[in-house]
Amino acid sequence: MENSTINLIQDSPIQKIALLGNSLPRLCGIATFSTDLGDSLEAIDPTVTIGGIAMSDRKDYVYPDRVKYQIADQDFAAYGLAADYVNAGGFDVLSVQHEYGIFGGTAGGHLMGLVREVKIPIVTTLHTVLRDPSDAERAVMDELLQLSERVVVMSEIAVEFLAEVHGTCRSKIDVIPHGIPKIGESAGRGLKARLAIEGPMILTFGLLSPDKGLQFVIGAMPKIIEQYPGATYVIVGATHPNIRATDGENYRDSLQLLVAQLGIEANVRFIDRFVTKDELIEDLGAMDIYITPYLNPKQITSGTLAYAVGAGKAVISTPYWYAEELLADGRGKLVAFRDADAIARAVVAIIADPEAMLEMGRKARAYGQKMLWPEVAKSYLDSFARAKIASANRLRLILAKSPASKATTLAFDEVATQARLPRHSVLRLDHLIALTDDTGIIQHATYTIPNRSEGYCVDDNARALLFTTFFAAQESSGANIALLQSRYLSFVLDAYNPRVGRFRNFMSYDRRWLESVGSEDSHGRSLWALGALARRSTDVSRCAL
Repeated sequence: MENSTINLIQDSPIQKIALLGNSLPRLCGIATFSTDLGDSLEAIDPTVTIGGIAMSDRKDYVYPDRVKYQIADQDFAAYGLAADYVNAGGFDVLSVQHEYGIFGGTAGGHLMGLVREVKIPIVTTLHTVLRDPSDAERAVMDELLQLSERVVVMSEIAVEFLAEVHGTCRSKIDVIPHGIPKIGESAGRGLKARLAIEGPMILTFGLLSPDKGLQFVIGAMPKIIEQYPGATYVIVGATHPNIRATDGENYRDSLQLLVAQLGIEANVRFIDRFVTKDELIEDLGAMDIYITPYLNPKQITSGTLAYAVGAGKAVISTPYWYAEELLADGRGKLVAFRDADAIARAVVAIIADPEAMLEMGRKARAYGQKMLWPEVAKSYLDSFARAKIASANRLRLILAKSPASKATTLAFDEVATQARLPRHSVLRLDHLIALTDDTGIIQHATYTIPNRSEGYCVDDNARALLFTTFFAAQESSGANIALLQSRYLSFVLDAYNPRVGRFRNFMSYDRRWLESVGSEDSHGRSLWALGALARRSTDVSRCAL
């Protein structure tokens, strides 16, 4: 570990981490990544405790003990409750593993209900960075980047996109490679013999889906077999659960049909299951060539490709963004998209030059050393420590500027009493009025235009009510304040749920409460606003409520 990292962690030790993302046994790349990250953090520092928060798309997962909390991805109210769990848990930092598709709402927007309420520093790992996001994707990412103390990406091109598309400052971004297990040079010895593979072993692993392009490797096999009759293509992995839910095994069936049509059944093997890490290490150790023939040029990361580079073997890939960066400088070979002939030529050329094949593997293995999980976990602890220090420094600055920090400390209520407007000035309520309708204050705006799709929340209406209690008595406030106050008060009162004795928080624009219980913050803020109103208001009707 570098001295800078040691100093950071010593200055601001990280002992308890909330880790939000998918988790095994859910079958997906982010679940594997989050689980491996948690394992590695605990392995390099036994004092670290991980509180896993698992995103769930169904109810029957049996999670390991590390997962302390679950969020049903489509349950909007669950995100606010998860924020309460984080705030009450004594965590030093929240690590968010972000991919648009694992969170509910448009472009995964439900996540904002959690990160807006969290009171500890957030470090967000972006597993997808889009160069041309939709309006909804851009809005979600802009806010997530703003609320995150630090941002982690896995490639330099992702840094460029964040700066270009979202205006993110480079100093806020940490480039930490995708973690990989250590794959010893002796791994997989004997596996080819057990599988009865006599020639070169070509491997692809990962969850199957049509965008993986495996049909083009299968289409290349007849020309490869002409030169090397014993060559065998091994496809390891179950069908992606989302694909299986909508299309069944249509993609796998189409691949098997293609194999039969080409008459190469003896040279293509399907291992139709989600293999363990130990099994995968054996497969990677035994292979001669790894291929990722993916069809999406905009893929910003790939755990399978990272694993293959770490194995120190020859790698062939289509030129998606991550592959172009990872396989540069002779660490692999790129071939055109959707081109079986190009794949065949690349495989034959690599096998025909054993020395060049070994050199490619040596370069890949050397590069992969910095991607080993212990090194990656150290970098994450460094990022977490930076986030904790930056957050604490900002809080100190805020407190230093606060009247409450001066020697002549005043209670907040007394400060507010003295916060008079300058003589002859007029309190402008234009934007407040624009955001307020006959229900209450709308939660968000796009510049000065109220965003109706986001609805209302008691948090903001309580804030607005509190504002009106401090300025209703000022001469410059006019009648508008009284009218606005009545609407905010009405909203807060309606938010109270007498069945549970708590305030609800979120309401849709069509006036439907979206939860039965809001966050601890929203409950406390509602009580604060009502208490301030009861003390300050001279309107008997308001106090009677």
